[in-house]
Amino acid sequence: MAHCTGYSARTMKLGVMSALFSGRPLEEVVRVCAENGLAAIELPVGAYPGKPFFEPSKVLADRRLQDRIKSLLKDHGLELSGLAVHGNPVHPDRAIAKIHHDAYVAAVKLAPKLGTDIVITFSGCPGGAKGDKTPNWVTCPWPTDFTDTLKYQWDDVLVPYWATQAKLCRTHGVRTAWEGHPGFCAYNPGTIIELSQRAMAASGIKGKPNLGANLDPSHFFWQGIDPILSAQMLGEAGLLFYVHAKDTELDRHEGPRNGYLDARPYSALNSRSWNFRTCGDGHGHEFWKPFVSMLRRQGYDHVLSIEHEDALLSVDEGFRRAVRFLKEAIIEEPPATPWWT
Repeated sequence: MAHCTGYSARTMKLGVMSALFSGRPLEEVVRVCAENGLAAIELPVGAYPGKPFFEPSKVLADRRLQDRIKSLLKDHGLELSGLAVHGNPVHPDRAIAKIHHDAYVAAVKLAPKLGTDIVITFSGCPGGAKGDKTPNWVTCPWPTDFTDTLKYQWDDVLVPYWATQAKLCRTHGVRTAWEGHPGFCAYNPGTIIELSQRAMAASGIKGKPNLGANLDPSHFFWQGIDPILSAQMLGEAGLLFYVHAKDTELDRHEGPRNGYLDARPYSALNSRSWNFRTCGDGHGHEFWKPFVSMLRRQGYDHVLSIEHEDALLSVDEGFRRAVRFLKEAIIEEPPATPWWT
C-alpha cells in the first residue's frame, strides 16, 4: 500500500521546459506560455540544454538583470519552476566536465536569486577507469570488469563529487533534481535513491536530503519501468523533487523483435523500437491520470513541466497538444476532506 506523505495546501501547476523555444526571445516565450494558460516555466541555463535566453554568469552578477527576469515572469503570471542545466559534470574529459560543472554551480547560485530552489540535471557518467576519455555506462555485472567499473565510478567519482555538491546546495538553499536517464549512472529510481543516500551520508549533512529526482516518465517507459510505481518509490524516499511531462511510444513490432535498447538516431522514426511523443500520443489518460493521482498521494505539489521532443510534430503543435491534454489530467484544486464520513 502506498504511504501517503500528506497533502499540501499548494496545488500542482502546468509548466514547460522552455528549451524547445530556443531561438526566440524570452519576452515572446513567456507571452506564448501565458496565452496557453501555463502557470510555470523552467529555464535552460547551460550544458546540454544550452543557454538560449540569457547568459547566466551575467545575470548572476547583475541584480538589475535578475529583477528584469523576475518582473517579466510575474507580469505574465508565471512561476519559475526550476533551472535546467542537464550535463555530465563527471565526464572523463576534464574540459567537458569543467564546462558542465561550472554551469551547474552557476545555476545553483542563480536559482534562489530568480525565485526557485530547484536545479535539474543528470547524475553524470564517468569513464570506466582512470585515464578513460569517454563515459562508460554499465548495464550488467559480468564479466567482472563491469563490476570493477561500477565500483570505481561510484566510490571514487560519483559519491565524492555529489557529496561536495550537496554542501554547495545547502549553502544556497537549493535542491538538485537528477533526471533518471540511460547513459548516466542514476538512470532509474533505485540508482537515484542509492546515489542520494550515499552522497548525503558522505556529505555529513543531516536532515532532509537536497539531492533527489526529476521524474521523467518518458525515459522509464522503454526501460520497462512503471512511472506510477516510480513516483511511489521516490515519494516514499522523500526524493520526488520535480516532474517532467514527456511521453514515449513503444513500437509494437520492433520492440518485441529487437528489444528497447535502441541506439538508432532519433530521426529514424520508422525503424526505432521507441520514439518520444507529446503527452497523450504515447500513453493516454489511462496512464496520465493515475500518474498525477500518485503524485498527489505522495504530497507532490510543484509542477508538471512539459518537455516536448516529438519528432512527428512541430514545436508549436506538439506544445499545444501537450497543454490541452494535460489540462484534463492535472489536479488543480486542493483536495477536500472526506465529507461523506
